[in-house]
Amino acid sequence: MIENQNTEFKKIWKDDYLKSICAFANAQGGTLWVGLNDISEITGISNYKKLLEDLPNKIRDILGVIVQINLHEKDQKHYLEIVVPKHNNPISFRGHFYCRSGSTIQELNGGALERFLLEKRGKKWDGVLAEGFTNTDLSQRAFDIFRQKAKRSQRIPLDDLQEDNEHLLELLGLTENGKLTRAAVLAFGKNPEKLNTGTYVKIGFFRSHGDLRYHDEIHGSLFEQVEKTMDLLLTKYMRANIAYEGITRTETYDYPEEALREAVLNAIIHKDYTSGSPIQISVYDKTIWISNTGNLPQSWTVETLKKHHKSIPPNPDIANAFFRAGYIEVWGRGTLNIIEYCKNAGLPEPDFHYEAGLTVLFKKENKSYEELARLDTEKTTGKMPNEFGKSSEENLRRIRKISNELGIRWSERLVEKIGGRLVEKVGGKLVESQWKIILLMEENSGITKAELSEILKISTTAIDKSITKLKKLNIIKRIGPDKGGYWEVMDNE
Repeated sequence: MIENQNTEFKKIWKDDYLKSICAFANAQGGTLWVGLNDISEITGISNYKKLLEDLPNKIRDILGVIVQINLHEKDQKHYLEIVVPKHNNPISFRGHFYCRSGSTIQELNGGALERFLLEKRGKKWDGVLAEGFTNTDLSQRAFDIFRQKAKRSQRIPLDDLQEDNEHLLELLGLTENGKLTRAAVLAFGKNPEKLNTGTYVKIGFFRSHGDLRYHDEIHGSLFEQVEKTMDLLLTKYMRANIAYEGITRTETYDYPEEALREAVLNAIIHKDYTSGSPIQISVYDKTIWISNTGNLPQSWTVETLKKHHKSIPPNPDIANAFFRAGYIEVWGRGTLNIIEYCKNAGLPEPDFHYEAGLTVLFKKENKSYEELARLDTEKTTGKMPNEFGKSSEENLRRIRKISNELGIRWSERLVEKIGGRLVEKVGGKLVESQWKIILLMEENSGITKAELSEILKISTTAIDKSITKLKKLNIIKRIGPDKGGYWEVMDNE
């Protein structure tokens, strides 16, 4: 056995492990084994009789969860199997909500917590009423686009398309008792940023990383954003290859238009609109990067996107409106279509990279995501993207940027502790991934190596090497054992 989204091992029992049970209950359920080490070797526990008597009541009283606890024995070593069922109601531990994601435990906050609580009530974020918005906040241009597309798709009866806008919204399930939902305001609103900041698209053309030559922002309803984004990509950011078949002029692009459209649609439909971050499209000479914030469904990885999979949109009402309009041909085939269109055009298969959101990388050369990211940076700086220079001011700016990318608020505490003395002392000695480890440890002293590996998308071996270096530099130290201990980031005064 290995630790995964449904399995966790603990050598001994501690009440803090109720957090793991809470996380299992809020996800798909799972099993906590007590008396096994990290690699599932049986170490045994001596107090199994007391735990068998105490744990069922403790878990029920604190979490409201009924678990099944089984006692096992092998080679005269006793260990417990705690089977946690999935719960339809949200479960909290000490006022906090946790959920299992892969082999890690995630605390839910902000928009993620709201989505979680809504889903436990059988609702989605985009189906909630948008308080304070009326039909006067909607864009007639968006309705015109929808009707034009839907007439062609024939997924809505022509008679219904000829009804007024209110009737059309009701038909699409975007109103409740005559009031607009969030999906209605986003898909059809004149200014959806009044509902959520960051509800727009940014496009930029880069000669190399950090060398932005020109850029645009696309605002307005989501339907208008799709149309304007594709128009700008094809007319301003892409090079048209002109050819003639007889007297007929034809234009083709470096990347298939259909694949780009699918990627833009996926980003707009599946984005986490509570993040406050716009969709970002970075165009280079040999690559295009399309990124949106959001989470993959539980137990999914980027490999899931490369094979037949179910359609589980985080914004189902928005997705349904785009489907009815004909933007989506078949549910659950968006990423597969992107791959197929590129292969048919003789291009390498696009890369899908997941880290606090999804990035689709279109490329002309068959190089990895990491290699292309490095090359784009080297063109500008002449050095690897994770190297730091000698200037404390420059390093401080980069560390603050890294902090923002990790979702860690740049507080006075961080400025004083990390942004001051630590930068001056070791700024030029560390690479970007090591600064990320420091920031993550300062934010969550109980973070594990496995969690660091998953967040930073680097191997646990690389994490170990960085931790060894940070210890030698007296930047961090470990307090307590691997299980149950914590990290301390030193002040370096």
